[in-house]
Amino acid sequence: MSLLLLLAALQAATPAAPPLAVASPPAAPATRWPVREADFVIPDFPFASGERLPELRIHYSTLGQPHRDARGEIDNAVMVLHGTGGSGRQFLAPQFADELYGPGQPLDIRRYWIILPDGIGHGGSSKPSDGLRMRFPRYDYADMVAAQYRLLHDGLGIRRMRLIMGTSMGCMHSLMWGEDHPDFARALMPLACEPVPIAGLNRMWRQLVIDGIKADPAWAGGEYRQQPLQGLRTAQTALFIAGAAPLNLQATYADRDAAAAFARDRVAAALARLDANDLIYQVDASRTYDPSARLAAITAPLVWINSADDFINPRNLDYPARAVRQMRDARFRLIEESADTRGHGTHTWAVNWKADLAELLARTQAAR
Repeated sequence: MSLLLLLAALQAATPAAPPLAVASPPAAPATRWPVREADFVIPDFPFASGERLPELRIHYSTLGQPHRDARGEIDNAVMVLHGTGGSGRQFLAPQFADELYGPGQPLDIRRYWIILPDGIGHGGSSKPSDGLRMRFPRYDYADMVAAQYRLLHDGLGIRRMRLIMGTSMGCMHSLMWGEDHPDFARALMPLACEPVPIAGLNRMWRQLVIDGIKADPAWAGGEYRQQPLQGLRTAQTALFIAGAAPLNLQATYADRDAAAAFARDRVAAALARLDANDLIYQVDASRTYDPSARLAAITAPLVWINSADDFINPRNLDYPARAVRQMRDARFRLIEESADTRGHGTHTWAVNWKADLAELLARTQAAR
């Protein structure tokens, strides 16, 4: 699932830090990557709910340059999709970018054109806090993927992606991309999700996050003058736990007082960055997600990675093993738990899976 993203709100480090870094010590300063930022505006955007927005803004960042083949088509575009509560800029954090974008690394920006969009309701893209509040269209994952397609196809002129990968919510979007647009990407790499509806404990904690915000009288039906801090504190406490990595935190914060201080500081830091309505929409957007019936439509080569210490996607669920058998060319790996893994946030610490990414890129190099 994609809760990890919400953990992004808990980050007390730089804005570039990944959302799931919530349960980890602050990261070192990020390398100053040569990022370009832009907006793509889609007029009269239709949502699955039947609502429309006169203008939908999709903000995105890029690294590297597009390359065109002999036919004039862009052939080196890579899209990386963030999780709930995150943004494309989280993929500039050192534990991700410094492992992948440099010379000779799997996503060397001298070779690939990296596209990092902010999903609807996130980052610099259109969201409830822009002014509509709870009158903002009730978007879901299908709307988010549709907007991503419009960005790539209509805005950037891409007819086929070299790779689409994503973390948490972005992981789920990657599976949806494989079903909705089976020929659009030469390879897929979903990180930290399951191929089933958001139900069971996954839906429960999401619902409790939403209910915790709405139960605060200061929320006022979404028309608050100041952020409903008690409701947000309840929500962020749940998010902190969902993204936690038990072995890593025990090793890093073995002292009782240091552990308590870390948790309190992270939640407090998050409260300064959050908007309650945005968070409600972000957590609820997964409500219609269910790729389970169409997995056979995923024909692009796919490498799927989960981690054994992920609270959100428990290791004892057998969904991945069953799902890969329905796809034409899919491989699944479960990263073993250790003091160095980061729970749900392992998806953003590329050292754990960059060899899998390099292998996928090498294996699909000849595909056109």
